[in-house]
Amino acid sequence: MRRLTWLPLGVLLAGLLAPIQAIADEIRPALLDIKEQSTGLFAVTWKVPTRGDKVLAITPRLPESLQLLGSPTIQEAPGARIEHATYKSSGEPLSGQTIVINGLTATQTDVLLLVQMQDGSSHSAILRPASPQYTIPLEASKLKVAGDYWRMGTVHILEGVDHLLFVLALMLIVTGFKPLLKAVTAFTVAHSITLALATLGVVHIPSAPTEALIALSILFLAVEIIHSRQGRTSLTEKYPWVVAFAFGLFHGLGFAGALSEIGLPQQEIPLALLMFNVGVETGQLMFIAAVLALFAVLKRLPVTLPQGAWRVLPYSIGSIAAYWTIDRVMSFMPVAI
Repeated sequence: MRRLTWLPLGVLLAGLLAPIQAIADEIRPALLDIKEQSTGLFAVTWKVPTRGDKVLAITPRLPESLQLLGSPTIQEAPGARIEHATYKSSGEPLSGQTIVINGLTATQTDVLLLVQMQDGSSHSAILRPASPQYTIPLEASKLKVAGDYWRMGTVHILEGVDHLLFVLALMLIVTGFKPLLKAVTAFTVAHSITLALATLGVVHIPSAPTEALIALSILFLAVEIIHSRQGRTSLTEKYPWVVAFAFGLFHGLGFAGALSEIGLPQQEIPLALLMFNVGVETGQLMFIAAVLALFAVLKRLPVTLPQGAWRVLPYSIGSIAAYWTIDRVMSFMPVAI
């Protein structure tokens, strides 16, 4: 099966990865966090995606009962612009009032909205191009929180090219349904553990080294694919679930980094964390199903490939992973003067 499918998959990979980062930039979610610090005073954080020097043309319109105090402070971050501001309430409760994201309908971006009140109550929602406004209810809905964080987890894994390349490489090494199931399960258990620990603050590892290790894990599997095809027993072939579990721990830290940027509703942390993780697994299973379906279709094609064509896919994966590894390591290495 592999000899017939690897060249078409390599061509598909080369074609798809060129525009995928631009797409990911566009659909990366924005964040609007409204937190009541003391009675009537609200700290508002607006984080909007950027691409180069261009800021996504969306702006929040808060309820008229909130009045800006002073001037906002602007902070530039990798891939985003963050605005911090303080608002004072006129005394009217926020319940029943509407928040609108202007310009959202013309984008492919979602906006995560978090509203946290001084009494401990909180509300969260994901505003989408088709529904760019949210009316703050009298009580937060657990079902709404669950649905929003499930969707956010699903979207995150499907736009996480590095995580998907790791899963793809694993599928190209591990033969047989049961060994693959064990490896994928080990990967799931591992990243679920570190996702929970990092999100709850039990474990903290800087994001830059974590992202570099994730890229290195993909490079390792690309080399393992080549060893396997050359008749050498690879470590991943011999102990697939061990390798998947070990690297899954680092991938979980990567998921946690993304979730920390999104934030969690303080009154529903366990539910939001669980559903985000379920969403990640949903997206992962969707990807695996799509790859298996593609394998099945390409296997039936009457294609004769030239000798050595199998190298296209592992070398493509390895080259991308090597670039990511170098780029991510350079991002936190000290610059020599």
